[in-house]
Amino acid sequence: MSKILAFSGSGRKHSYNFAALKAAAQGAIDAGAEVTIVDMSEFADIPIFTEDLEAEQGMPEKAKAFKELLKSHDAFLIASPEYNSGYSALFKNVIDWASRKEDGEKPLEAFKGKSAALIAASPGGLGGIRVLVPVRLLLSNIGINVLGDQLSISHVGNLVNDQHEISDEKTIAKLHGIAKQLVAMTA
Repeated sequence: MSKILAFSGSGRKHSYNFAALKAAAQGAIDAGAEVTIVDMSEFADIPIFTEDLEAEQGMPEKAKAFKELLKSHDAFLIASPEYNSGYSALFKNVIDWASRKEDGEKPLEAFKGKSAALIAASPGGLGGIRVLVPVRLLLSNIGINVLGDQLSISHVGNLVNDQHEISDEKTIAKLHGIAKQLVAMTA
C-alpha cells in the first residue's frame, strides 16, 4: 500500500488549496493508498532557513517533524497557492529545512526517488497555473518524480461550500483523478 503525504503550501485558515487537497486525498484513499493530510498552519512558525541559524541552533523541532513526515511517505500530493506567480515562503521554507542532511542520512533522503502530483487553486481565472512550473522545477531538482499531469482550478471560490470544502462534482472528479494517477505511479 502506498503512503502519501498530502500538504498545501498555504498556512491560511480556509485555504482554497487545502480544500482542494482534502478532496484529492479522498481520491487517493479510494484508490487504496494510506494518506496523511497535513495542515501547514502547524508549521508556519518554523524560522526561515539560514545556514547561520542551523549552525547555531540545529534544525528546529517542527522542521524535523515535517522532514520525518516526508521521509516516512512514498509520495506527495501537493496543492500550492500562487503568490506573485511563485510558491509561498512557507512551502519553500519547509522544503529547504527538509533538504538539510543530518548525521547518517543520504543527501536529499526525504525526497529522492519519491513521486508527487501537483494541484493549484485560485479564485482568479488562471487557477494558479503559473505556480506549478516553479514547484515542478524545485521538486524535480531535489529528486522527486513529478507526475506529468497537473491540475489548476480557476474560480475556486465559486466551487466551495460553507464548510470550506470543494462541492462541485466535476472538480471533485478531476481532483480524485489526479490523486489516483499518483497512486498508480507510486505503486
